[in-house]
Amino acid sequence: MMLSTGIGVLTSGGDAPGMNAALRAVVRTALSRSVPVYAIYEGYRGMVEGGDRIRPLGWDDVGGIMHRGGTIIGTARCREFRTREGRLQAAANLIAHGINRLVVIGGDGSLTGADTFRREWSSLLAELVETGKLSRDTAAQYPFLALVGLVGSIDNDFYGTDMTIGADSALHRITAAIDALVSTAASHQRTFVVEVMGRHCGYLALMGAIAGGADYVLIPENPPEPGWEDRMCTLLRAGRASGRRESIVVIAEGARDRDGNPISADYVRRVLEERMGEDARVTILGHVQRGGTPSAFDRWMSTLVGYAAVEELLSATPEREPQLIGMRYHRITRQPLMYCVEQTQQVATAINAGDYQRAMELRSGSFKEMFQTFQALSSALPSVTRARKSRIALLHAGGPAPGMNTAVRAAVRLGLDQGHTMLVVRNGFDGLIAGEIDECEWQAVDGWGAMGGAELGTSRRVPAAEDLAAVAQALTRHRIDGLLVIGGWNGYQAAHRLYQERAAYEPFNIPIICLPASINNDLPGSELSIGADTALNAIVEALDRIKQSAVAVRRTFVVEVMGRYCGYLALMGGMASGAERVYLHEEGVTLDDLRADIQTMIEGFRHGKRLSLIIRNEYANRLYTTDVICALFEEEGKDLFDVRRAVLGHLQQGGSPSPYDRIQATRLAARCIHFLSEELDRGTAAAAFIGFVNGKVRVFDLGELPHMVDAAFRRPKDQWWLELVPIVRALAQQKYDTRGA
Repeated sequence: MMLSTGIGVLTSGGDAPGMNAALRAVVRTALSRSVPVYAIYEGYRGMVEGGDRIRPLGWDDVGGIMHRGGTIIGTARCREFRTREGRLQAAANLIAHGINRLVVIGGDGSLTGADTFRREWSSLLAELVETGKLSRDTAAQYPFLALVGLVGSIDNDFYGTDMTIGADSALHRITAAIDALVSTAASHQRTFVVEVMGRHCGYLALMGAIAGGADYVLIPENPPEPGWEDRMCTLLRAGRASGRRESIVVIAEGARDRDGNPISADYVRRVLEERMGEDARVTILGHVQRGGTPSAFDRWMSTLVGYAAVEELLSATPEREPQLIGMRYHRITRQPLMYCVEQTQQVATAINAGDYQRAMELRSGSFKEMFQTFQALSSALPSVTRARKSRIALLHAGGPAPGMNTAVRAAVRLGLDQGHTMLVVRNGFDGLIAGEIDECEWQAVDGWGAMGGAELGTSRRVPAAEDLAAVAQALTRHRIDGLLVIGGWNGYQAAHRLYQERAAYEPFNIPIICLPASINNDLPGSELSIGADTALNAIVEALDRIKQSAVAVRRTFVVEVMGRYCGYLALMGGMASGAERVYLHEEGVTLDDLRADIQTMIEGFRHGKRLSLIIRNEYANRLYTTDVICALFEEEGKDLFDVRRAVLGHLQQGGSPSPYDRIQATRLAARCIHFLSEELDRGTAAAAFIGFVNGKVRVFDLGELPHMVDAAFRRPKDQWWLELVPIVRALAQQKYDTRGA
């Protein structure tokens, strides 16, 4: 008698990068629980057609798929599934394979169809029994259909999750395209109109415009007021007059005016050519946004929700509502599926009704905040008419991190927009002591958003006791009223030293705030620091290439990544690349660990495995270095496999910042300027550091710093990502005898 515990997984609707990572997680999580799992090929069409469209998957069937775009099990529209006859056949096909649990990866239409199928399940089985297509005993084994939804949509348009599968990857494509267009537009002093996807959601347009440093954006949720054409042209003319050589307008495909009339990219082009008398070009990115290799975020996020989907299905009861598995504040969340679908559809309803205020309210608070920030940043000149007397200085401190320049651009422009005099300090606290300080104007930071490195220069110097008088003199001499420190551990330590010495040095009694910028993600008060996402993408890209180079031979790669005593990059890089083992300083490395790993490796290669990928945090263990581990594996592997080492080094620190790092650097810089402005207006001098905690921007008193860190290992006491270690291990364990029945 067939057990009614099988899990079916399908992808439906538009494809999205990251779907394969979710599929891999579903399959391996199910197999690790000894539950058979089946791929339903071509979405609902495969469910209706049955036969070889529904096939069992084993552990190795989903190996090596995380880097692939699209969906390896296909997706297709199916009119038949919209009919009761089609759903009747689908139910019969599922039962024939012992499936009574479904993971559906798709958009609102796909998930709504799945819920309809679930609600009809009992009546469908009753009809199959009545027509003799199913025995009563067999039907009794399948009293209900358990259902879980994962959202696959590049538009990031779904309620109940901060990010949908594929949205971050699409944003990478858009940002790269805008970066490329900026260079050619500047060469010809030309305007480009860039159309991106998003029928009812302006997320990709807005965030792409912020990340790409665009000049104007049109989104469905907040159409421009009548006369917007003249205002747009006036804004672009002012930009050219102030020194810009290019203009970029980003438009969502679903953009409209206040009367509900569509605004096309070609219409914007004609307006620009006719009213500004210059060349304008249209670039429609189209399906380029859907395709290609998924970003690091889309890999690890999809892995987590796929893992949670199986956990949810195996605990489901007939009474429990189907759940949508999403991510909120980097944690897995579960919410009633159809409630999320209904809330999602309300946005389109509000837009179609012309209730744009409601449409914006239905988006997140950060969406509205970033829309306002974009409007301030994209102006050609500050909007203030009365300048304040305050002088705010900003500097880099610590190692370089992608996104530092983005933060400078945002801080300078938003500070100027609020009437402050903005000062930039070159070469960190060394430059402050040496007086390398200049006033910074609006256009001086134009184009900085896309730049990697630290254009102002940086240093790791923490002012010693003998330096404090010189720092105080510099602050006094340049009449600095507020200080923004953009950097890592050394920057935080330097700011804290000034805070501690306020009683002895009066010039230190000014508002001070630290913005977290470190690829190591080792700073307190923020779950992610600026630069870490870019570094993680660099690591995953390198690992993809390493895996490709090794697939032709039987080989183990031991890859060393940065992070000092913080294992964030190692763990998340391992999750996003499908590594078999990750060595972290937080867990330690023992000889017993290495012995067990060697045995697992040998077993894998004896069963036909061709590659084993091991990730090691650079400070995982003082004695078991990367070279020692490689030598040990090489000796024990003998002729079964060979071993290679790869130390990724400073490629992790370089490169243009990712869209996430650009957006969050902008968001944090805006909050820092707001903090300093409030302190200066009140005449107070709070010292603080800022960061993201549970998805919210939080400001901490600098005096709390020593209580929040493990000073010996220079990392936060609370590291949220350590909760993910068991998931990484569960999906990395080799299985050879658990193919679905």
